[in-house]
Amino acid sequence: MPFVGVAMSIKVFVTRDFEHMSDVASDLVKDQIKTVLARKDRFIFGLATGNTPTGLYKRLVAAANGGEFDSSRIQSFNLDEYIGLPGETAQDRCLHPESYGYFMIREFFGKLKTPFASTSVPGGPLVDQNKLTAALKKCSKQWHEEGDDAGRSIVIHTDATNETLKFVRNDVLNAYTRRIAAAGGIDLQILGVGGRGHVAFHESGIPFANSKMLLVRLDENTRQNAVTDGHFAKIEDCPLYAVTMGAQSAYAAKTVVLMANGARKIEPVTESLLGPVSPDVPISYGQQYAAKGGNLIYILDTIAAQKLLENKEALANKGVEIAVV
Repeated sequence: MPFVGVAMSIKVFVTRDFEHMSDVASDLVKDQIKTVLARKDRFIFGLATGNTPTGLYKRLVAAANGGEFDSSRIQSFNLDEYIGLPGETAQDRCLHPESYGYFMIREFFGKLKTPFASTSVPGGPLVDQNKLTAALKKCSKQWHEEGDDAGRSIVIHTDATNETLKFVRNDVLNAYTRRIAAAGGIDLQILGVGGRGHVAFHESGIPFANSKMLLVRLDENTRQNAVTDGHFAKIEDCPLYAVTMGAQSAYAAKTVVLMANGARKIEPVTESLLGPVSPDVPISYGQQYAAKGGNLIYILDTIAAQKLLENKEALANKGVEIAVV
């Protein structure tokens, strides 16, 4: 589904609804998988959770199981995971129904006849929330917070001596970055959009600098939304922290496909393309990514794209082309 005319740095496909959005995304992703696997052994796939990509995953399962591509040649990396899910052990936390690892098994991995070569989810369940909270309280000079909103990233210093803090920095955060690098980087990254324009758990206000992998203290709004959406019975049950790719990693892929649908996504989607590049809207980092040659594609339903469609000329002036498909 190529664009005709002047090459643009950012492409926006506007679809009718969720099902059509999923169809368009599936066709694009399948083409990318086949193209990459024609020239190298592995396709490195960056994955998101949430409701938005579930239709895409359903279609990719059907395509893989139907022989359209070889799923055994795919290696995946997920964006984020909670720290603090209920459970006495890491295994208990991994298998909690609200863990993103469990989500991926339920929605994607567990439905494949032939599994991916490997799947990776950030190691949030390996960290005991109570031990982390105690370490942060006891060793306040071994870390600092960054961010100017309620959500903050916790930066553990390189010279930290507390064993829990060292484990999180070296064996959870840095180890995930190393695994992605060892795989050769991500070929295609799927992104969703948070209600405040956050990417994964890179919350609004967290700086872009040094944001490859982040330990995040979740803001009250994020935790309350998780309760409102039915993921947790009460806010006390919702984790306090998360491990996440930051904008620098999420937008390091060769191709980034951002999907969004519904009224909650109108403002962040609009600000991400018409507004400035700002940590207040983390997905606006995509403008910087595209300006450096990254292949950025938005796939939206007509509701999420509402204000973009009203501002085609302003978007064209910024190098954004919209196609209603």
